[in-house]
Amino acid sequence: MDTTYYDHGTPAERWERAQMFFDAKDYAAAARVLGRLVEEAPQQTGARLLLARAYYHSAQLRRAEGELRVIVEHDPVEQYARLMLGRTLQRQGRHEEAEPHMRLASALAGDFEQL
Repeated sequence: MDTTYYDHGTPAERWERAQMFFDAKDYAAAARVLGRLVEEAPQQTGARLLLARAYYHSAQLRRAEGELRVIVEHDPVEQYARLMLGRTLQRQGRHEEAEPHMRLASALAGDFEQL
């Protein structure tokens, strides 16, 4: 597979390209661009979170879960990653495992009624 187009340009240009693919709902193409960006800068939460979202929307749930777990391991109070991890686990039918993440996401968002 020729990945020249996906890897071409500066990181900022590739980030913009990935966002355009994502906005166009071409989640597989967005994931190809984002995967490389995450490899190059693994500490960047934004790229990893968008990669997890691209995986989630393209039903690559195990991959989404893996990226989200990396995020919450490094930043346990990253509310959106917790929420996405909970939803990803729910979508896999792992409701009991999802529950603590969903509760924590609600608490981090200030929604204490859910608790």
